Amino acid sequence: MPVIDVQVHPFDRNHPGRPWASPSHGLLSATGEEMVAAMTSVGVDGAVMVSSFSAYKYDPSYALEVYNTYPDKFRVVTPVDATDPAIDDVVARWATMPGARGIRIRMGKDLPMDADHPGLRRAFAAAARHGLPVNLLCWGILDKGLPHIRQHPDTVIVIDHLGLLQPFRPPVPVDVWADLPKLLDLAQYRNVRVKVSGACTMSHQPFPYDDIWEPVLRIIDAFGLDRCMWGTDWTRTIGMLTYEQGVAPFRETKHLSESDKAALMGGTLQQVYKW
Repeated sequence: MPVIDVQVHPFDRNHPGRPWASPSHGLLSATGEEMVAAMTSVGVDGAVMVSSFSAYKYDPSYALEVYNTYPDKFRVVTPVDATDPAIDDVVARWATMPGARGIRIRMGKDLPMDADHPGLRRAFAAAARHGLPVNLLCWGILDKGLPHIRQHPDTVIVIDHLGLLQPFRPPVPVDVWADLPKLLDLAQYRNVRVKVSGACTMSHQPFPYDDIWEPVLRIIDAFGLDRCMWGTDWTRTIGMLTYEQGVAPFRETKHLSESDKAALMGGTLQQVYKW
């Protein structure tokens, strides 16, 4: 079974031809060539690229360029703007793009979150019509995502980064796992999947971050391996750990069997993202 990372963010260096919308979290670039080299060095076979909102907002063109160069290595998810009056058409067009495998809805300050927001309702519904999972970024505000999960049982909703706020730099907050019960409660909704991504940034111990396993195994027990997907988000988490340090704890752990690892580190992703 191939090892596939459920989330990386591709971006070119900041230059006038393709300027960033906001500063990087650490890396000066994460080009296709650089990502493939990093993945090859640690035995990762592929990755789902989530077009970088911080760099390019709602423009996925760079991620698509990378996909077109390395179609055997990547698939693409794009952020969408739920305030766009043409959101239905945006999702429909995206579904026809080679390599497109999902949309991302971000929730937070100055972004729509309410259960009755018409654009959000249309975005979730359009994703279901076109067979695209919705990657939902509602970390730290899982209660804002819950109404949409309930309203759209036919939409596959993938909770980004465990739904838990993760640090970009040390130190790790003492209560970093405090909202874990809120995530576990979502296991009752069969349309929910979970990205077990960025988990190593939540460790209070040095590499190989052994203290993550108690909460991570609770998540796997609640959702089942058929709804959990490993990922590093290394293009964001670089201020906390290297790419290899995001891969090795999962590949080498004794807490999971080899078949469990195969499902968590690629098998389930292939089903969810139709890879």
